[in-house]
Amino acid sequence: MSALRLEGKAAMITGGGAGIGAAAAHIFCREGAAVTLVDRDEAALRATADRIRTEVVGARVTYVAADVANESLATLAVAHALETFGALDVLVNNAAARSYSSVADASAQEWQAVVNVNLVGTANYCRAALPALRKSGRGSIVNVSSCYAVTGRKGMPIYDATKAGQLALTRTLAFEEAPHGVRANAVCPGSTLTDFHIGRAQAKGKDVEQLKTERSTTSLVGRWAAPEEIALPILWLASDEASFITGATLMVDGGLSIM
Repeated sequence: MSALRLEGKAAMITGGGAGIGAAAAHIFCREGAAVTLVDRDEAALRATADRIRTEVVGARVTYVAADVANESLATLAVAHALETFGALDVLVNNAAARSYSSVADASAQEWQAVVNVNLVGTANYCRAALPALRKSGRGSIVNVSSCYAVTGRKGMPIYDATKAGQLALTRTLAFEEAPHGVRANAVCPGSTLTDFHIGRAQAKGKDVEQLKTERSTTSLVGRWAAPEEIALPILWLASDEASFITGATLMVDGGLSIM
């Protein structure tokens, strides 16, 4: 087996401008993959790609600014990846939208906006990428769901319901794509200290050190995860080391789901 776990592979990561997606992109490039990033924030994409090129010698990384809910842009993004790198072996569906309304208060528009990204967006990129993933003969899809897809809480019903839907979609993909040599698995992160959470906290006047103390009871290990701690399991599922794993849900939540 190659010393580089993704050597010779080409990957696409949605939601790659920051957070878990950016961390995965960095690690994928470090492990030999050619990476296409997708995010609706072009400035974040550019900054992430530039940082990777600076920190990873010989990194091959490109990007496409797109809202994953846009089906035609998904097709264009995959076409760009194939034109740039000649193949596509790994798809990581990491882009996500959130809503903080309760079931009693959430509007149909709020539901549709989150569904369009978390479920329809995931389906858009699977559909666009599957011909290339099948051609690879060793294709891997990793869907980034959430620990709250399998455990309860209040306050984010739309997000949690769509993340649970991603798990069902992952299992269906595993059944449908096994004959084509494509594996499909899901990762369920717990509380992860991403740029998104830091930005929300700062907007409320909280500093990062204060923020870190607020998730001490949402995992058995008593802390937030770093984005890299989610990206590394994604790397493993994407790699040939996980060649006999498909249809799986991997909890990367510090034990929250069993609390």
